[in-house]
Amino acid sequence: MESTDPAENTTRAGRREWIGLAVLALPTLLLSLDLSVLFLAQPQLSADLNPSATEQLWIMDIYAFMIAGFLVTMGTLGDRIGRRKLMLFGSAAFAVASVLAAYSTTPEMLIAARALLGIAGATLMPSTLALIMTMFTDAKQRGFAIGVWLSSFMGGMAIGPVIGGVLLGWFWWGSVFLMAVPVMVLLLITAPVLLPEMRDPDAGRIDLLSVVLSLFAILPVVYGLKEIAQHGFGAFAGGSILAGIVFGVLFVLRQRTLDSPLLDLKLFRSRTLSGALVIMLLTSATISSSIMLFSLYLQTVRGYSAVESGLWLIPAATALIVTSLVAPKFAQKIRPAYVAAAGLLVAAVGLAIVSQAGPATSLLVVLLGFVLVQAGVGPMGSLGTEMVVGSAPEERAGSAASVSETSTELGVAIGVATYGTIAAAVYQNVVAVPPGVPAEAAAAARETISGAVAAAEGLATDTGAALLDSARAAFTSGVNTAAGVAAVILVVLSGLTVALLRHVGKTGEEPPAPADAGVPVAAEREVR
Repeated sequence: MESTDPAENTTRAGRREWIGLAVLALPTLLLSLDLSVLFLAQPQLSADLNPSATEQLWIMDIYAFMIAGFLVTMGTLGDRIGRRKLMLFGSAAFAVASVLAAYSTTPEMLIAARALLGIAGATLMPSTLALIMTMFTDAKQRGFAIGVWLSSFMGGMAIGPVIGGVLLGWFWWGSVFLMAVPVMVLLLITAPVLLPEMRDPDAGRIDLLSVVLSLFAILPVVYGLKEIAQHGFGAFAGGSILAGIVFGVLFVLRQRTLDSPLLDLKLFRSRTLSGALVIMLLTSATISSSIMLFSLYLQTVRGYSAVESGLWLIPAATALIVTSLVAPKFAQKIRPAYVAAAGLLVAAVGLAIVSQAGPATSLLVVLLGFVLVQAGVGPMGSLGTEMVVGSAPEERAGSAASVSETSTELGVAIGVATYGTIAAAVYQNVVAVPPGVPAEAAAAARETISGAVAAAEGLATDTGAALLDSARAAFTSGVNTAAGVAAVILVVLSGLTVALLRHVGKTGEEPPAPADAGVPVAAEREVR
């Protein structure tokens, strides 16, 4: 650490901390990259392991399920045993699981390896963010560091298909997992030297019943939302979500009876933390589907390969990275709520452009809209994360980080289910199957555009072309409708951001004295 700034009573980070941030950015990049890199490998993987349809779904989904389910537990565990220690354990487990996944010989082995990867990933996400809060105590530097962290995560999502395509062009499907091994080895070597240790000295033991209840609260909800996104609303999906809500209530009741809860509910007394969580959940729900729909649009309507689609996603990812890094600078001059709200309005404009695009619209126009969407969401991501984790006491930073990440994960699941359902409903009502298409192929074409593309391959040239034209027009209409609804909601969220978070002062302002010293929540930068 370098010299102390007496005006802010904080210690400015030096070269060691910035190098440490670079080390933390690598596993963050890998975690998100693992969410998208496997899509391209699925054909090779299926030919080699011959998984059933159900096994294919679990291979793809189990990683994200495990991350979402274990975030709360791992964030609190890091506060108890030490965030650096937990991250080192998680890094070692991630490396081992990556090797197991790369050399899996059966679908069951790969599913188990992917599950272990998810659990290990859940140890890394809150630990890296909580360590950043410990390393960067200067508010201005911390905002930029969180922007770097968020940029690494979102960048991994965008470049995953590109990297996967390059690796699969030269190696076998397991190579997409092995790239994690050298990164985790580097982390294991450098972390003890560059990263500090921090834990809660007064933390009690982990309540195992709370761990089970948290898993049963989160996993059924995420699973039910994913089922709705894939197959529409049904009794099983609805029952799964309802069961998760019931276990969530039981989890909260359990925490209120414990002296050392798995999740300290007193954290939510901070209106900054609670308000930022609400906005981040709703924003991620509104924005998350845009990546999925735009990627499908590129592949099905425009006819690009997955690798080419990944390349077209890079400008939008770059825009998000830039605004995530620049937003904390603006927040030094303007209150964060107004910076984030302005970003959401920019994203709404981008969605409005997408809502007017047709099958013949220039791709550059659609790309501009998507770039504006991602650029607009960047400020809310970096500033909202800083508000959530920064408003918690330092010894609870891991728990606050896990709550932030869980909120985002749930938002993504809600968004994909909601807006995916809207787009699918419009598609199914608009698509017209020409005469001469066999009944089975027609049913598949009416269900999804992917089914229409597959069905067209086995038809006569004229019939197949007519089916594709209709399907592409219908899918574009679905994207238009989903984007239009999302644009309206983002305008509302922009106003809600100002209403809930305008009390938060500019980055670097001296916070007022806590109104209630008995509430274990960090002083907030409020402007009365």
